[in-house]
Amino acid sequence: MNGEAGLDVAIVSYRCEALLRDCLTSLRENPPSREMSVHVVDNASGDGTVDMVRREFPEMQVTELPQNTGFSVANNVAIRAGSAPYVLVLNPDTRITPGSLDSLLDLMESRPEIGMAGPRLELNDGSFDHAAKRSFPTPVSALAHFTGIGRRRESGALAAYRAPEVESGQVDAVNGAFMLTRRAALDQVGLFDEGFWMYMEDLDLCYRLAQAGWITWYDPDVTVMHVKAGTSGTERSFRLNRAFHYGMYRFYRKHYAGDHKPLFNLVIYAGILAKLTVTVVKTELRRARRRS
Repeated sequence: MNGEAGLDVAIVSYRCEALLRDCLTSLRENPPSREMSVHVVDNASGDGTVDMVRREFPEMQVTELPQNTGFSVANNVAIRAGSAPYVLVLNPDTRITPGSLDSLLDLMESRPEIGMAGPRLELNDGSFDHAAKRSFPTPVSALAHFTGIGRRRESGALAAYRAPEVESGQVDAVNGAFMLTRRAALDQVGLFDEGFWMYMEDLDLCYRLAQAGWITWYDPDVTVMHVKAGTSGTERSFRLNRAFHYGMYRFYRKHYAGDHKPLFNLVIYAGILAKLTVTVVKTELRRARRRS
């Protein structure tokens, strides 16, 4: 490796030993041409994940937390422990591909206005993970997305959540599964908001970067594999459902509520609560049918 600006990789794990092994193997086999350090922070998995990292990846750092602190807190532990000018927040259900890290690092080296960059995320079946790029949500686009209407549209306000008009280049947000960030930008806007336990913390960070004048960049020429819901499961627990909807509430209250009247905000909050209720009921009904 040469003396170019280095990279710190932060990975949060929770009961995902097999996926994490694949992720770390991909980093080992496809490192950037500059110095790289990898720091795994385990959220009290208690399933042998930490021992696996220490045994099979001794060159990588691992920190075992005493309890499940969530995505934001654990990532911040790893980010604060490093000092490289670039930080990659990487989910354990991803796999790095050859040349992907150098491509994005070279991009950020040549474009100092870019605070964060993300690649095309590709699912195991080769299809595109539409969460790889997003627009900041509005009440209309969020409602359309979660009802499924927006997902069937190719463009327009109802499809805006997926940023369909952006094929490459500047975008509001990239996905928390892979966020390559300039440490100078994090020093300016702060790390992940630890009030988000899990979900929406990536969108919140992108929003704060945009407010501070940094650009978030989406590069579809770089591909990283992503096992969708590989760590959380395809069916969320009540705790995860609650965290997801609380994230929606916190993001809206933090960034949008001040621009609207209290009655409008109350309608938004009631809508989030209603969505949580419907989601929990549907999940429990599916589980009951499987048990019967």
